[in-house]
Amino acid sequence: MENENKDFEAVKQEKTDRFPCPSCGGNMVFSPEKQCLECPYCSNVIDITKQTGDIAEYDFYSKVDSANLNWGNEKRVIKCQSCGAETVLDENSTAELCPFCGSSYIVKSDNDAGIAPESLVPFKISQKDALNCFKNWIKKRHFAPNSLKKIYLPQKIVGMYIPCWTYDADTFSTYTAEAGEYYYVTETEWVEENGQRKMITKQVRKIRWWPTSGVYSEYFDDVLVNASRQVDEKLMNKFRSFNLTELVHYKPEFLSGFHAERYSVNLKEGWDIAINTVKAGIQSGIIQKINADEVRNLNVSTSYNQIKYKHILLPLWLSTYTYKNKVYRYMINGQTGEVKGHAPVSPWKIAGLVILGIIIIAIIIYLASKNQHA
Repeated sequence: MENENKDFEAVKQEKTDRFPCPSCGGNMVFSPEKQCLECPYCSNVIDITKQTGDIAEYDFYSKVDSANLNWGNEKRVIKCQSCGAETVLDENSTAELCPFCGSSYIVKSDNDAGIAPESLVPFKISQKDALNCFKNWIKKRHFAPNSLKKIYLPQKIVGMYIPCWTYDADTFSTYTAEAGEYYYVTETEWVEENGQRKMITKQVRKIRWWPTSGVYSEYFDDVLVNASRQVDEKLMNKFRSFNLTELVHYKPEFLSGFHAERYSVNLKEGWDIAINTVKAGIQSGIIQKINADEVRNLNVSTSYNQIKYKHILLPLWLSTYTYKNKVYRYMINGQTGEVKGHAPVSPWKIAGLVILGIIIIAIIIYLASKNQHA
């Protein structure tokens, strides 16, 4: 533990001077509001030329050693000893706390920064706006304790670029299945009604099955896979979406003042996740092509060709807050301001709701009973 603290002190004491201001020499950081580099000391700004053309994609089967490892400047990786998260920083950047769990037990990692991102979605939501988004979100947690809504401001919030993979694949599939078509027959049966037996007729749905087979081709473009094991997957999936049409070519200037997580889901693991999405898409497409009322016993054999990948970064504001010795996490989409997170529930508010429900039910029963005797 003593060595960990020493490493942490070394990290904490470093200064950031990657993009010096030409006016005052202070380090310039990326401004989400102005979409440029801005000096926090003299407010000088420098435009960043955004490239929005074709973004390079790489052959999945090529060796990782041949992939682009150039992040545009010297990078180093720090690792949280508590949750295992690895964060990519400029060589001289400062990191005091883990943005994922809030721990101060941060040490330098022997890992390199890995495959460089080809593109990213720049932050559009500033830290101030992100806190306002959280303020509005927590106020809408009607069952959250009132005291919680007064303690959110002191909590630290960190702008973090989250790693993702995207995959392209050209697929060719052969399939066999049974297709079913609905048809209806008239059947009669005896039923008892008011103590008497009577015969009724009804329409009964049946299915006529026949074998079918064929071929199916589909090209899948930019299948997105979260490459972080630290981001709450359930929360991440609740985001409506990131607008990937706003991807721009990666430049280190966009990371100035922010952190980037080193991917913890590697390229092969990412494809194993993406292929499930691809298989589901193929199955859905084949069922649609068969165009039957029902399909059963579907068997598909698929070949995957021209598999390409790219490494992209997506913007999130991350924070944790502690309430009654329990840690809660929340995330804010750095592109849209959408908030997702966990909040504690007040047992008193729940109890009050239950009591109110019981009272309402009792009133309804009383009024119904009174009407019956009227």
